[in-house]
Amino acid sequence: MAGNDIERLINYLSKLPGLGPRSARRAALYMLKRREALMVPLLKALEDAAENIKPCATCGNLDTQDPCAICANPERDASLICVVEEVADLWALERTHSYKGRYHILGGLLSALDGVGPEDLSIAGLISRAAAPEVEEIILAMSATVDGQTTAHFVTDRLQDQGVTITRLAHGVPVGGELDYLDDGTLSAALKARRPL
Repeated sequence: MAGNDIERLINYLSKLPGLGPRSARRAALYMLKRREALMVPLLKALEDAAENIKPCATCGNLDTQDPCAICANPERDASLICVVEEVADLWALERTHSYKGRYHILGGLLSALDGVGPEDLSIAGLISRAAAPEVEEIILAMSATVDGQTTAHFVTDRLQDQGVTITRLAHGVPVGGELDYLDDGTLSAALKARRPL
């Protein structure tokens, strides 16, 4: 019976991103050896997260409060809404400490191959938010993939009548990037997005 419990633990751990069966076995063994110091607190944290964390009704961020801490913060710039694919993208932008506006999470990207259409994303909610009088700019922060660009064009078309400025993140040469190691698409985007010094 104990073997079945261990295998079940390993099976669930292996479903996490970045953990294959071997890494899951190592993680399970590590936790079992540190049952009181790690496994029991982790179990409590998982239970609390499952019970208390929910999506924000306004932007889609995950938080224990609704609206989330970002939407409820009066110091955030309500005139800016940065549109991202997923919560992980919001977290990445927040790590930079350089953006002080609000967010809107679409919940994915349009993809004909995966059967994801406009009704599967939070585009209607974005259009509704863009109509608010305080909103002046919508920043599209989608990935530089075909699906990302398709989604950005679709969202841009839907926002045309809202009277807001629509911008997107710059694409091009990363800081510290060497030209010889960059792909053709990145170099092409960098040339098109050039600006005067």
